Amino acid sequence: MIPATIVFIYLAIVLYIGIFAFRRGSKTGEDFFLASRSLGPAVFLLSLFGTNMTAVAILGSSGFAYQRGIGVYGLMASSSGVIIPLTLFFIGTRLWALGKKHGHITQVQYLRDRWEMQGIGTFIFALTAVMLIPYIIIGVMGGGTTLETISGGQVPYAVGGGIVAVVVASYVFFGGMRGTAWVNAFQTILFLCFGAIAFTLIARSLGGLDVTMQQLASSPKTAPLLSRERIPTPEFFSYMFIPLSSIMFPHIAIMCLTAEKIGHFKKTIIFYPICIMLIWLPSVYLGVVAASQYPNLTPGQANDVIIRLLTDKTSVVVAGILGAGIMACVMASDSQILALSTMFTEDLFAYYGGRKKFGPGAEVWAGRAFIVLIGVVSYLIALELKDKANIFDLAVRFAFSGFAALSPIMLAALFWKRSTKWGALAAAGWVLFSVLGNWYLTAISDSIAPKPPAAAKPAVVGEPANPAAPPAVGRPPKPAPPVQIYPALGNMFLRGPTNVTVYGFLPVMPMVLISGLLMWLVSLATPPPSQATIDKYFPPRNKR
Repeated sequence: MIPATIVFIYLAIVLYIGIFAFRRGSKTGEDFFLASRSLGPAVFLLSLFGTNMTAVAILGSSGFAYQRGIGVYGLMASSSGVIIPLTLFFIGTRLWALGKKHGHITQVQYLRDRWEMQGIGTFIFALTAVMLIPYIIIGVMGGGTTLETISGGQVPYAVGGGIVAVVVASYVFFGGMRGTAWVNAFQTILFLCFGAIAFTLIARSLGGLDVTMQQLASSPKTAPLLSRERIPTPEFFSYMFIPLSSIMFPHIAIMCLTAEKIGHFKKTIIFYPICIMLIWLPSVYLGVVAASQYPNLTPGQANDVIIRLLTDKTSVVVAGILGAGIMACVMASDSQILALSTMFTEDLFAYYGGRKKFGPGAEVWAGRAFIVLIGVVSYLIALELKDKANIFDLAVRFAFSGFAALSPIMLAALFWKRSTKWGALAAAGWVLFSVLGNWYLTAISDSIAPKPPAAAKPAVVGEPANPAAPPAVGRPPKPAPPVQIYPALGNMFLRGPTNVTVYGFLPVMPMVLISGLLMWLVSLATPPPSQATIDKYFPPRNKR
């Protein structure tokens, strides 16, 4: 319980930070939800990056690398290091300027005013809220997995996930955006240090980086993990669309509105790629190393391979400290919870008369009540998904893909004055249809999905690899090819071991392209907003 005790101390620290922020804040809605738009450059950079680095970044990336190899770094980290800073530069800065000028707190507030829409804005709110919940669930799953594994099973998954859910909900409940930003800044520093330390200590315990890589390359079972052999080219290309989701995530868009000055974006754009490398590079490497230490884990078990390595290859105290670093990344779901609360309060409660009826002070309490509700719901769902879902696959299928497909809506609103609310409705309707379609196709094809080779013996938490075991002979069998879901449609819908593809491409690619096409065509076929609204958001040059 020593590593788990260290993690508990860390949880107490972040809870105190949130409560301290509560004492520094005011009782206004803008202060609770946006920290009065006053975050300085350092806190803004660290909190914005930390907000986007959840359990997917450490647990998800290492678990996926365990299955697919080092190519996982190219899937997400390389493209994210370029695309996310560009979206912050072109979209985040403009969203910040318009939000500060017109008093917007959420994306939906901006879209409602920009396109003069009411019910359509509520539909977009509901859609984004539903797609954000899986991201919050991932945080609870990561917390439960971390505490269960690092304690050797003495803290059950259900208890660990519940503790994390209560701690996160508590400091978000009290501290609002200021507490969340301060905690994220603290946590970001912690998990940025985690990567380098864990990488160094585990590599040293295995004989050094050179020795470890030679062993991986010489084993027929792990050699494919050092190439892109297990990642088909269409799937690899598809992942370039995933980073478009970042600016459409409500927690990222809302975080962009908290900057004190637009100049704070400059350092963020410069340092963001470096921060991504510091997190993803060691996580992917350790995931590949874990494949040689713990063979034949299931996708659900692969979520905790880094924690297994820490438990087996470092001292208990070091494992606890580094476990706190993992928990710091896992608990970044606090921003998603606050974003959902902000959207509920501003886009539903206040918009439909709650502010007028109950007064401005009721906004904060409505948001806090929603925080508790989301915490309970996400915890209950996380209990059902234990050992049933890989964190990375869950994020890509239901969160990243959907929000990436919504990006044409934000691009059109910010940069195309001829765009209309009907184009936004068509694009959002397509996103809902495609996300549900992806879920349906995945569900009905589970029985025919290619299965990995059967495990000879399940891995046990804390049980190191047997060095006396005979080496594998020959190359392992190649993964089974994907299966046609509807043979009459040929290769249109294929089912792989974990997901559905469209002619070999991940669904995110056609989702984004068709969303953009619908936004363009329907906008051209429908009347534009009033000239007054267009002039408000695209003022003539002589009036600027």
